[in-house]
Amino acid sequence: MPDLAHLSEARQKLFELQRLGNLRPRAGIPSVTAERGTGNMAPLSLAQEQVWHRDQVATAKAPLYNESITIHRTGPLNVAILEKSLAEIIQRHQIWRTTIDTIDGRPVQIVHPAPASFSLPVVDLQNLPVTEREAEAIRLASAEAKPAFDLERGPLLRAMLVRLGEQSYRLFLTAHQLTVDGVSVYSVFPTELTSIYEAFAAGRKSPMPPLPLQYADFACWQRQWLTGDVLQEQMNYWQNQLAGELPILSWPSVRPPAETFRGAILPFELTEHLTDELRELGQHEGVTLFAVLLAGFVVLLNHYTAQEDIIVGTVAPAGRKRAEFQKLLGYFLNPVPLRLDLSGDPSFRVLLRRAQKTTLGAISHDDIPLEHLAKRFIANPSPSRHPFFQMVISLAPSVAELPPGWSMTPMDVESGGARWDLYLELSDRPLGALGRAQYNPDIFERAAIAELLEDFQFVLQSASRNPDLSLSALAGAVQSQR
Repeated sequence: MPDLAHLSEARQKLFELQRLGNLRPRAGIPSVTAERGTGNMAPLSLAQEQVWHRDQVATAKAPLYNESITIHRTGPLNVAILEKSLAEIIQRHQIWRTTIDTIDGRPVQIVHPAPASFSLPVVDLQNLPVTEREAEAIRLASAEAKPAFDLERGPLLRAMLVRLGEQSYRLFLTAHQLTVDGVSVYSVFPTELTSIYEAFAAGRKSPMPPLPLQYADFACWQRQWLTGDVLQEQMNYWQNQLAGELPILSWPSVRPPAETFRGAILPFELTEHLTDELRELGQHEGVTLFAVLLAGFVVLLNHYTAQEDIIVGTVAPAGRKRAEFQKLLGYFLNPVPLRLDLSGDPSFRVLLRRAQKTTLGAISHDDIPLEHLAKRFIANPSPSRHPFFQMVISLAPSVAELPPGWSMTPMDVESGGARWDLYLELSDRPLGALGRAQYNPDIFERAAIAELLEDFQFVLQSASRNPDLSLSALAGAVQSQR
């Protein structure tokens, strides 16, 4: 049996379905080979192409796709070895030395030769009072995260090392979304960086085996695979899920006439006790932690809107389900709509099963790009909102187990951009789930988001203690506790 602690939440869902016999691996999927030969040019993956098109619209307004990674180091650090380790990763993963060009009106990936070295800017904050260093480090990292990337000139990666104390460091990286996803951020990169650094520091060679495939191979393979019967089967699923008049969330009631893409973040956390209760509820009901969080979020949206047909989004691991691609850096995500039926005033227990079923169905049909679905099912999209959803929730992949003295956080640096009105991203940690609410300040006041997070936790607490509470009872409890 696979070790579920090392599987992302989405992969856990798929594994559980296969274990229970409700989902079989698709037949007829060809094996993956290095599709593009030895050339340095390849098409974008379907998910990358979505990002590229949206980036063309949004970049002038906000840095929509600048993603941050923070590696914490407590202990001695050799900067030259760290630079050598980063250069090794860039050599291994072609996507981190790739730019995007346009040929005959279509974007293509251009893979560049590996650089001989990597130069890492270092900022020493030891001259500041100890109480000010952490805040100044975040301020510097946020300033580094805001400038837009030049996709044609590159590079699509920036890094900065900040020294906070004699043996306290922060490595801040900003990468364009075209080159990373959750598995890259939480698992592949921190695992490789720390393993390679520890080996180099001990005078050994890199312990990482050669990569038989690169991200560009995935892009070529995907475009050959997602055709014919495979494409039609997935389209049939979405035809059923998105049938009829699609609901538009009526909250908030006032919004700008066009998307502004500006963003801010408000970190939050769930207590260790509450997180344990939510895990136990999911285990008892045979659903994932994500299904519990999704159900709680939808209860809250129902309370705010009184709507019984609600679509929220999540990010699905399209492409990561194949073993050949699980160790690659790159962007394998595809946002998918989750349409929840809240009719009949269901109990939270019933809603959990609806949330689980909807999520599993979406993730097993997550290869068609969301923009393709929008063109198929949305005749006249509004310029003021996303075609399917404005609210998104996700549970990040499991955090890699790193050597002593190393840790990572992805939720403490602001880029100034936001893809949706509100995006709740949570990371399940042993001492309680960490969360980040990324929101558009042109739509929400910060106080409104803080209130929503309080309501969200209250719903989760109430439902975990009594999952037989009905939707209306939970809504009433939220109202009465104010």
